[in-house]
Amino acid sequence: MLPPVVAGIDGSVEGLAAAEWAAREAVRRERALALVHVLDWHPRQETGATANAAQRHQAGRVLRRAARRARAVCPELAPYEDQVEGPPMEALLKAAAEAELLVLGSHGTGGTTGSLVGSVALGVVTRSVRPVVLVRADEGGVEEPAAAHENPAADASAVAHESAAGVGAGDASRDVLLGVDADAVCEEVVRFAFEAARTRGVRLRVLSAWHPPTPLTLGPAAAAALDDPWRAEDRLGAVDAVLRPWHERYPDVRVLVTAVHDRPAPALLGAARGAGLLVVGHRLTERSGPPCTGPVTHAVIHHATCPVAVVPHF
Repeated sequence: MLPPVVAGIDGSVEGLAAAEWAAREAVRRERALALVHVLDWHPRQETGATANAAQRHQAGRVLRRAARRARAVCPELAPYEDQVEGPPMEALLKAAAEAELLVLGSHGTGGTTGSLVGSVALGVVTRSVRPVVLVRADEGGVEEPAAAHENPAADASAVAHESAAGVGAGDASRDVLLGVDADAVCEEVVRFAFEAARTRGVRLRVLSAWHPPTPLTLGPAAAAALDDPWRAEDRLGAVDAVLRPWHERYPDVRVLVTAVHDRPAPALLGAARGAGLLVVGHRLTERSGPPCTGPVTHAVIHHATCPVAVVPHF
């Protein structure tokens, strides 16, 4: 049996948005949909049979409501509803390990100053070995077309190249945006982004941003050389070369590659305002200490205004 798309449901409006988003993704990927609710759990807390029964009854109501929302957007689905016990983060990590991907609601105010991610969701993102998608409450609905002015290639400091590949069906939907480091492109992350664009029938926008050293750290002459306009062309060529095999694997995906002179996090956040999905990577390490995301991934999962897919890799 193929791994399902799993949505973590907690009774919030963000959880319902996650159920709707996961339902559409399950249909796109031709996978089953599993809705998982973690029962309230506290260490060393004794609960009687009555309290446990009431808790399970409430959990059942939460799951049934989410299943109705999922079927409303994808009537062909028959979601599987599951109640699990344990600390929320550990329970969701276990569910993610057996899933195609895990979808969670993002809690918070959003925008450029508000945080979108709660502690449980952040903990799952930093530890999961499978992709995790974070969805805002207002992102569970119909995907709308992107505004033309949200293209980072319109910036005077950017250069762009669009592939000649064919355009899939449904181009009115918003593009998939992939953030890449031209010097460290990861296969798992690129594959996820191309597959997301293919299943949606939309364009894939690939954004590579760089911020060269300043004269204070490198010296005026060397910094000026790295800041030369040709630097953008070089970076664009490097990304194009890395993506060339993927054009051959996904000939129907139209790709726009943009190289922009900017800090990666602000550049991605600006471009994400016109995206249907932002795809970023998260490097898994065996270093001691608590797991954490890199600064760019940390910024976009807290502040992006579109769904964010965090794809783990080594």
